[in-house]
Amino acid sequence: MLARSPAPARLTRLAPSSSLRTSIRLATIAPSSRTYANKACTDYLTPTHLDDHVPQDVQLKLKRHAAVTLNTYARPNFILARGKGCKVYDSHDREFLDVSGGIAVNALGHADDGVAKILQDQARKLVHNSNLWHNEWSGELAYLVVQKTKELGGMGYPAGQASPDANGSADDGGLKVFFTNSGTESNEGALKFMRKYGKYASALRNAHGAEKGVAAPTEEKVEIVSFRDGFHGRSMGALSATWQDKYQAPFAPLVPGFVPATLNDIDGINAAVTEKTCGVIVEPIQGEGGILEASEEFLRALRKRCDEVGALLVYDEIQCGLGRTGSFWAHGSMPVDCHPDVVTMAKPLANGIPIGAILMKDKVADVIKIGDHGTTFGGQPLQTRVAHHVVSRISAPSFLTHVEAVGSYLHSRLSVLPTLFPRLVAGPPRGRGLILGLPFKRDEYVQRIVKLMRERGVLVLSCGKQTVRFVPSLTLTEHEAEKCVDVLESALLTLDRESEGI
Repeated sequence: MLARSPAPARLTRLAPSSSLRTSIRLATIAPSSRTYANKACTDYLTPTHLDDHVPQDVQLKLKRHAAVTLNTYARPNFILARGKGCKVYDSHDREFLDVSGGIAVNALGHADDGVAKILQDQARKLVHNSNLWHNEWSGELAYLVVQKTKELGGMGYPAGQASPDANGSADDGGLKVFFTNSGTESNEGALKFMRKYGKYASALRNAHGAEKGVAAPTEEKVEIVSFRDGFHGRSMGALSATWQDKYQAPFAPLVPGFVPATLNDIDGINAAVTEKTCGVIVEPIQGEGGILEASEEFLRALRKRCDEVGALLVYDEIQCGLGRTGSFWAHGSMPVDCHPDVVTMAKPLANGIPIGAILMKDKVADVIKIGDHGTTFGGQPLQTRVAHHVVSRISAPSFLTHVEAVGSYLHSRLSVLPTLFPRLVAGPPRGRGLILGLPFKRDEYVQRIVKLMRERGVLVLSCGKQTVRFVPSLTLTEHEAEKCVDVLESALLTLDRESEGI
């Protein structure tokens, strides 16, 4: 077995070579007291985790796996074997700092002791009993999600109330939860609920119109509006709402009745959302699309238009919700006139154990009847007990404060990079909390940076148009955030020198 590559020794920060022709100015990084004066980190110029150094046993194992596995991912040639916190280790014990967080899934980090304890205990009691019978934990998790939404803000309940019970308790009703297996299935369920609600709303309007002797809408309300650069899943319904050609084109024709619109185009809302619209689905922060944030003004206008035409407003918070922005819901810190009727969730809900959920107002739940929807594995005791543990921890005010603080530090470090590397970095970071994206001037720069950082022991993601994505575990420390950007700076120096032929 190969020895784990040691981290390079810390070196004095050196100013980049004048041949790099970078325009650099002084920058003080808050909230840290450290000052980075016209220097990029040079500690990680030498790669320690080269992709092409593949041990023979790993080559043989990957070859054996490739013979029997449908490959739909471009993956580097190493095998992850274990993890702890924000670190993962491959089968030869090389350490990586994981700033991908399992694509925003491992909220509490890898191999969390609390999660492991819950898993072991529940696995010895009851894993699955089907939804034909009640189990102990699905109802408790639903209660907790509703309670924390009311306490912390979202779904029509304002944040920042003077007391935790100002919005009432879960016992008072107002919200309900349906559990699924994944984010895609949460969105599929929401699409179905939109369609049924649209038919109900249309029938109601027809009835009211007939009573008043005025014309009522005659078109069936079945259209669903979604937004370019959004991502809602890979099943046929969710894919139909995902207006990215690279995902849709190979599988056309898709489900009819979907209408594209543009994020933050307030003037285009009325043309897209009409009397034919049964629902609108939007990510408050488009993750896969490039960490593109919907403005408060846009979401307010969208809410107003949905109310005018009797359409449901659905927020896909699968990647940006459940604490990732520093608030419980990404929309939760906004005024209630920006809030949705439905929120879909999944990724961090059980820290990697597959589960999703749909949180909806009672007006939606009242339309869905017994037999309208179902799931074999959704809401079973193992995953809902784990999720109850996870939600209890990530909804704690101290935990959310930590996410906000570390996210602010990471954002501030990334904000210096457009000045340090103006030929490479296109602008300031986008996003908030621990869902951040750094835009680059060319797509090939992004792919190269992802590889250069990986070869220096840090895992990051690409997304959207020319963007590097940072969605680490929510337990990321300031020290780990510092190392991430230090490695990124060294990778940018390397890329800049490559671009100039140095």
